[in-house]
Amino acid sequence: MQSCLFRQTALTALLILACVTAGVIAGETKAVTVIKTPNGGIQPRSLTDAKGVLHLLYFLGDSGAGDLYYVRRRPGEKDFSGPLRVNNQRSSAVAIGTIRGGQIAVGKNGRVHVAWNGSSKALPRGPGRGSPMLYARLNEAGTAFEPQRNLMQTSEFLDGGGTVTADRTGNVLVAWHGLKTGTTPGENNRRVWVAVSHDDGKTFADEVPAFDQETGACGCCGMGAFTDSNGNHYLIYRAAGEHVNRDIWLLASSDWAKTFRGQNLHKWNVNVCPMSSEDFAEGPGTVYAAWDTKGQVYFATIKPGGAVGEPQSAPGEGKARKHPRLAVNKPGEAMLVWTEGTGWQRGGALAWQIYDRQGRPTSLKGHVANAIPVWGCAAVVTNADGTFTIFH
Repeated sequence: MQSCLFRQTALTALLILACVTAGVIAGETKAVTVIKTPNGGIQPRSLTDAKGVLHLLYFLGDSGAGDLYYVRRRPGEKDFSGPLRVNNQRSSAVAIGTIRGGQIAVGKNGRVHVAWNGSSKALPRGPGRGSPMLYARLNEAGTAFEPQRNLMQTSEFLDGGGTVTADRTGNVLVAWHGLKTGTTPGENNRRVWVAVSHDDGKTFADEVPAFDQETGACGCCGMGAFTDSNGNHYLIYRAAGEHVNRDIWLLASSDWAKTFRGQNLHKWNVNVCPMSSEDFAEGPGTVYAAWDTKGQVYFATIKPGGAVGEPQSAPGEGKARKHPRLAVNKPGEAMLVWTEGTGWQRGGALAWQIYDRQGRPTSLKGHVANAIPVWGCAAVVTNADGTFTIFH
């Protein structure tokens, strides 16, 4: 193989290299491209919008007080745009724990929305104890981000990562978990809060609890938010009832986030904080949700009407698998990406598995040792031709 490669032109060599990570799924050849996050960034978050534009968010700088940057790549282009700093106040973002970094959504007319946990230096501050939940949106011209805003008005003690989602009609939802101002500290008293905008992020109503059941929330765990093509909103988080009931909960809303109904997806009784993170993706007629539990990564399907399938684990024994990410192409083939061996101040390996339309694991899978830096994770998107790109 090596001697053959050396005899090829540069172009042919690249084609052969692409085929190394390719296989056959449902009779079609699908490729996986693995790319380092631009400019040495970590904690990439990526998505492709309805026009095929790839949007990418990443973190740079000191893990306790750094910056978020945004780049994009339009269809047919090979290079990303020049980076735009999201936070107008330098050093107001964090990467510690891997679950407190920036999250990105694209809404009406392709406007980009970003939410993140503020650093100890971040302004404006919240009304009580702890860091602010910050938000910024891309301006009308797409040339810069508007000044960051704190959305915490009646809650405090932000810890785990917040999240953001948006739809095509101008609704934007930012969610996080924390305490009602003045409440006795404790994970069992934490609640999921949502702040909603109906004018494309120009203004937000004060946050309200998303769910009337008091499940608690795992303090140093992240959250995920998603809006499907029918305008349904979803939130996923790890609970902390009685400090030990650290189950994965799914909240769903079909009335533009006015009310949420909840479902316990995966039970776990443990009195530790596992620093979990979650993700969503949408395929033909199906929403996918992913999370990690007991060192293994899982995903489940959410059908129209809200029926949730049984959790399915990634193939193989789960040991220190974390931070799952999802992407689904137009034919309905799904890719699950995760990290292995990462932890507090420790990087690890990158791994992935592709599933067919019926949710069965295919022969297409991969593992790259030492690909994930300290506080790092991965991101994955589908391309117009049905292939997948992983950023790490």
